[in-house]
Amino acid sequence: MPRVLHVIAGLDVGGAEIALYRLVAGTRESEYTHAVVALTTGGPMAARLREAGIDVTTLDFKAAPFAGFLKLVSIMRMERPDIVQTWMYHADMLGGLAARLAGIRNVIWGIRTSALGSGDSRATVFVQKLCAWLSRRIPHTIVCVAEAARQNHVAHGYDARRMAVIPNGFDLAQFTAQKSEGASVRMQYGIGEQDVLIGMVGRFNANKDQHNFVRAAGLLARHQANVRFLMVGRDIDAANAELMCWIAQTGHAERFVLLGERSDVPACLQALDVFCLSSRTEGFPNVVGEAMAMGVPCVVTDVGDAAMLVGRTGIVVPKENPGALAEGMAALLAMKPDVRQRLGQQAKARIREEFSAERARQRFEALYQTLTRENEIQCAA
Repeated sequence: MPRVLHVIAGLDVGGAEIALYRLVAGTRESEYTHAVVALTTGGPMAARLREAGIDVTTLDFKAAPFAGFLKLVSIMRMERPDIVQTWMYHADMLGGLAARLAGIRNVIWGIRTSALGSGDSRATVFVQKLCAWLSRRIPHTIVCVAEAARQNHVAHGYDARRMAVIPNGFDLAQFTAQKSEGASVRMQYGIGEQDVLIGMVGRFNANKDQHNFVRAAGLLARHQANVRFLMVGRDIDAANAELMCWIAQTGHAERFVLLGERSDVPACLQALDVFCLSSRTEGFPNVVGEAMAMGVPCVVTDVGDAAMLVGRTGIVVPKENPGALAEGMAALLAMKPDVRQRLGQQAKARIREEFSAERARQRFEALYQTLTRENEIQCAA
């Protein structure tokens, strides 16, 4: 049975980690088996993967990078996977080089963002440039999560001949929170039935541009007396002094509810009337698809493949423009509730028909088949 070894930087909760989990956890009846190596220790996704029956090995590149790299090469030589699939720049570089040293040529790189260098550290920018150079030598295929990511990376020197696009797939079984669960979230935080709730989900990060969301919310709050704003994600809480300063500057701090990182994101999404993506850069924004899967209409900034994802079921506005974002929110609020709900149901149908987890698995397995078939032909020759 063909085996795929996945190499990823870490196993915290993030877009790449969740996409990896959805891909490997749903393949029990597939002809492929999967194992995962994380380059850093810890992270809650490690336990989730193990619970799904996936072998997980964690290394500690931060404490011992050279020893970690040698261990990675050793694992590959011992496992002899048919394919090595890597996720994000550092894993692309280190996993790709390790695979070559281990004698494995079937290497798939993964690109998860549409912008290079924006908000990244100098070390990450260096790795990006090195990967562009290595892209002609290491990977068989470079899988981008979005067409925007493919175009931008080609423009920055990645080998266009090796690029492919496979959008994320969503496990709709994970997004079945009932209206009562959303109502419970609203009740817990004092959000009334007559209040209109706009929310966002995402860790506190410059690329997620929570400042854009807060400023837009402040503009909208001046004209909408019954609007409230829900913010969910790592470091989105009262201990975040920078975020609290932004909120105070709106003059409407009482309208904001900060929940921090949550394990019940579907229930939080169910509580919303409108979802907002305020990012300044994205690849394929998982969180927008998750909101759509819950039947929530979205207003999104025009980054990555966000516009492609929402299609005609949402509103797209320029990035880094709080005024435009506020207008997008207001446009959805101006709709009658039943019209807005129908738009949300159209969004849900779009995810089910075009962006399911099963569809993403089929696309990846078609790529696996191409690689293994080519390898068989080369061996026969």
